[in-house]
Amino acid sequence: MRILFLGDIVGRAGREAVMVSLPGLRRTLRLDLVVVNGENASHGFGLSPAIAQDLFAAGADIVTLGNHAWDRKDLIGHIDAEPRIIRPANYPPGTPGQGSALVTLVDGRKALVINVMGRQFMDALDDPFRAVADILARHRLGVTVQAVVVDIHAEASSEKWAMGHVLDGRASLVVGTHTHTPTADHRILPGGTAFQTDAGMCGDYDSVIGMGKDAAIARFLRRMPGERLQPAEGQASLAGIMVETDDATGLARRVAPLRMGGLLAPTTPDF
Repeated sequence: MRILFLGDIVGRAGREAVMVSLPGLRRTLRLDLVVVNGENASHGFGLSPAIAQDLFAAGADIVTLGNHAWDRKDLIGHIDAEPRIIRPANYPPGTPGQGSALVTLVDGRKALVINVMGRQFMDALDDPFRAVADILARHRLGVTVQAVVVDIHAEASSEKWAMGHVLDGRASLVVGTHTHTPTADHRILPGGTAFQTDAGMCGDYDSVIGMGKDAAIARFLRRMPGERLQPAEGQASLAGIMVETDDATGLARRVAPLRMGGLLAPTTPDF
């Protein structure tokens, strides 16, 4: 299975870059599954149902969320009716939505996508490790599902690394989101799971993690709340990771980063 994961989409610049580029990427990279993190897609804070539909129309199969999941109140009443949008699985019981999604491809192969949120320097949610374990107890990589993708939306690199090692051999890809900065550590772990600490963001990198520079810098200089942060609207870069898996085992065969457009040095998977 050929899987593309795109990091946090930030604002109009990020989502327009994804919507313009994704149809072509699906064709040229021969993608079977596309997962995107959309928690900053709506003006930098949250995801609206309308923008989610635009992302699906462009070729996304699943949209994951994170700590801004509920910034758009209109999503709360929509998420239960849209299984392709998933929020972190370690939100407390009774929270709207689901923390995982099972995707059936046109050829019958199945992929499980899981979203969890870290707890270090983040909201005090339930244990993400236990949440993933509970979901995986109902599925078996290479038997009931041909791929498992885990988006760990977390601040601490250590927590993301720990999740990768815990799931090594039990997931096809474990990838971090939230810091909006692509890391250079993409690799296949000893047990066969592809891993990257953070996929980066799809947005304008002439910014402060996707937000306009002046307002963001002023907060650091003055240590006072100022004007509301707004997404930067320059040319956006896409940042993500692509994995090719073995359908028999569900484990990764090859992994490579994807970066295109904007300020980042471009790189495209060559498999």
